[in-house]
Amino acid sequence: MTTTEVTLTARQQPARARVLTRALPALLLLLLALAGPLLAPRAIDRPVTAPYGPADDAATLGGDLLGRDVLSRLLSGGAPLIATALSIALVVTGAATALGILAALRPRLGRWVERAADLAILLPSVLGIMLIALAWPSGGRLAVGAAAAVLGIPYAVRVVSAAAAPIAATGYIETASAGGERLWYLMAREVLPNLRSTLLALFGLRFVEGVYVVSVAAFLQLGPQPPEADWALMIRENAPGILLNPWAVAAPCLAIGVLAISVNLAAEALAPARPTPETPL
Repeated sequence: MTTTEVTLTARQQPARARVLTRALPALLLLLLALAGPLLAPRAIDRPVTAPYGPADDAATLGGDLLGRDVLSRLLSGGAPLIATALSIALVVTGAATALGILAALRPRLGRWVERAADLAILLPSVLGIMLIALAWPSGGRLAVGAAAAVLGIPYAVRVVSAAAAPIAATGYIETASAGGERLWYLMAREVLPNLRSTLLALFGLRFVEGVYVVSVAAFLQLGPQPPEADWALMIRENAPGILLNPWAVAAPCLAIGVLAISVNLAAEALAPARPTPETPL
């Protein structure tokens, strides 16, 4: 192993440890959200206290606006939000990867793709989601997720296209293209492996954006509807009684905040580092 390889391996190990450390709270919340319905001590739709009842033996975090157990609803309300945000991140990252690499390899087509993306970016995401959700009133969470995915693709395309352009201009891509390699081969085997860190960072940021969009939509009474257990819906429902039982609002707020911050920090650690000049020996 050469000195350069040893140096790169030594740099990669702290970077991986930093990513795992930053993503650990989000992973724990994900596991808790998946196992939450099995761990919930009470039924999520059955009142156990007075409305906005304080924390006691019957309800560890008190009751919500209908006296339902806040802890049980908190344990059961994470999976739908996380699943929706993951779906948005997967669709946006996948579509943006294909379009962005295609735009970098085919500049003429890329100019049209980037112009269309620029026009779509002009529409505010919250306004676009409201329009789509209101035009599809029975869509619920699916309508919000579809709207967030469609409106998130243009920005992500620009990010992937900018990262893929220098790779597409390298000599080995030109050699493979001149050798008769097909477009799909160039995209999947030549360009895509060199974008792993960029795409992982983009996926993390799109996940955080998905959490933000779904939460805002729920607060605007779009998407999940009562009596569904959902972290964002819990915040909107229990906001009027925050002084009576702060945990009814603070607990889901903390869960969403820790999830978003943890994934955002992990995505930042995955982002490609800017090249720095080597120190002369």
